[in-house]
Amino acid sequence: MRRFIAIALVALAAFSVFAGGNKESSSASDNILSVAMECGYAPYNWTQPTDANGAVPIADSNDFANGYDVMMAKYIAEELGMDLEIVKLDWDSLVPAVQSGTVDCVIAGQSITSARLQMVDFSDPYYYASIVCLVKNDSPYVNAKGVADLAGATCTSQMNTVWYDVCLPQIPDANILPAQDSAPAMLVALNADRVDLICTDMPTATAATVAYPDMVLLDFSGSDDDFQVSQEEINIGISIRKGNTELKDKINAALSKLTVDDYNAMMNEAISVQPLAQ
Repeated sequence: MRRFIAIALVALAAFSVFAGGNKESSSASDNILSVAMECGYAPYNWTQPTDANGAVPIADSNDFANGYDVMMAKYIAEELGMDLEIVKLDWDSLVPAVQSGTVDCVIAGQSITSARLQMVDFSDPYYYASIVCLVKNDSPYVNAKGVADLAGATCTSQMNTVWYDVCLPQIPDANILPAQDSAPAMLVALNADRVDLICTDMPTATAATVAYPDMVLLDFSGSDDDFQVSQEEINIGISIRKGNTELKDKINAALSKLTVDDYNAMMNEAISVQPLAQ
């Protein structure tokens, strides 16, 4: 479910960031599947100093990447009979990298939104992430049963996400602080008591409660007072350059072999081995 980007900003980034070097379809030329992600969005993806727990080297770096997205990238590359290359990019550079052909695809917890579908193609969903909140265990909002119970809260989330742009404004009289530039930054804001709550998705929140034991997850799903979001905002897919139907079809064929239990088992493994969970 994660995060939609304004079309104008993405278009600008596509020209400014990738105008110089266009790596056209690496998969076609050298049998390498080049996959971009932030490497900083646990449990989906993160950076670590060693190859522990099956981590993969990050291109042009001495560090390694791991997480749910890395596990998924490894699985897909193996199914396609290709070598895997992980490319670390800022969030707002991910879509432009696919558009320019700098990478083959992005596996980074991206929601399959209509705005993104104007810029890139997407695989079938590889995860469905419901939206939740995190508070501290001594928060006056810790017993909230719905969005209305969060009234007046000081809050934030990550920039260019459905959490910040769509969900936080649904909280009555919310004091919405400027968006944070990354998922770790929003967790730090809550941990430092700069806000009463943050809004995120279930895997991110679950991982956070492992790393920060005094954080409490608030899940309003199934209640009459949950956050109102469209289905597209919680369907997470793999973005591919528009018109690259060959790669899209191959990825979908690989995904079709996995069950919901497989996805959940992979996510649970990622949560268990994230660095702060040790």
